[in-house]
Amino acid sequence: MLIQRLILSRAAKAWRKAPGADVPTVCVGNITVGGTGKTPHTELILRLLQESNRWGNASLAVLSRGYKRKSKGFQIVQRDSTAAFAGDEPLQIARKFPAVTVAVDKNRVEGCEKLGADIIVLDDAFQYKRLHASLNIVLVDYKRPIFEDRLLPFGRLRDLPSRIQDADAVIVTKCPAELEDGERQAWRERLRLPEGMPLWFTTVEYCEAAPVFPEEADTRYTYSKTAVLFSGIADDTPLRAHISDSYKIVEALKFPDHHAFSRGDIAQIAAAVRKHPTAALLTTEKDAVRVLDCAASGGKGVPAEIRQRLFTVPVRAAFIDEADQHALERKLAEL
Repeated sequence: MLIQRLILSRAAKAWRKAPGADVPTVCVGNITVGGTGKTPHTELILRLLQESNRWGNASLAVLSRGYKRKSKGFQIVQRDSTAAFAGDEPLQIARKFPAVTVAVDKNRVEGCEKLGADIIVLDDAFQYKRLHASLNIVLVDYKRPIFEDRLLPFGRLRDLPSRIQDADAVIVTKCPAELEDGERQAWRERLRLPEGMPLWFTTVEYCEAAPVFPEEADTRYTYSKTAVLFSGIADDTPLRAHISDSYKIVEALKFPDHHAFSRGDIAQIAAAVRKHPTAALLTTEKDAVRVLDCAASGGKGVPAEIRQRLFTVPVRAAFIDEADQHALERKLAEL
């Protein structure tokens, strides 16, 4: 454990001395492994940039390493790319934000140079010691606070908890819709944030279910109010709780985070829906991206019984208080 802390401490020192890119960069990072909501917050920042006077007409880009992708080096992510080529999260962003250039590259320094954008959002670069972003935003899960966690492999911390003091702003994610002032202050104290560091709070907003195969979808399945759920995400507890408000979950299949669905997995999902012939089939946006990967010819390899009833449950990160959103907007305008 002492050696692990020493290695992490040296990496943090290197990060503090690292140069910035030639253009403004916004890092969306965390201290833990998975589940803090980096993708919804990356999308939130993109929406704010697109709606701003400062960056609305600029060339926007997202750079990710492309976790679990099979391609090598710098790659531009197209809307018709596959998750195997680009990674599920970069592909999801590319499809939702067609005006934004999305690229993957393990080498973030070279990736920024090759993108040539006016401003770049860096996905998960807080531990990348060769590049210091212009604005470093660190996410902390409301239900998994870093001050109650331990370093890997005994906990979920990938970095020293004290590293949060290197952030330019901290966002506590997945909060209840309302927070008392006392609880907000308690978070600041327990995170030991420097005086004046912005601390913001966001919640999860679930959007209306959207068909994965729009031309074949039968929305009558959603009227049944029963659902087969499958997901391959770090923590599906909030998703299940939300779906349970509107549907009776008759069967739930859980896969590992970022799981690459195989033909066998598709067969398992198809068997589940056959057992519940009137149920809708629900999943996350990220999982839907990966389901399409194992389907040939634009999805025709996926059985019709899945295509007709497969819907995603999109999520958005939203600030609890408008004042927090305005504070981030000012930070972005200053870049």
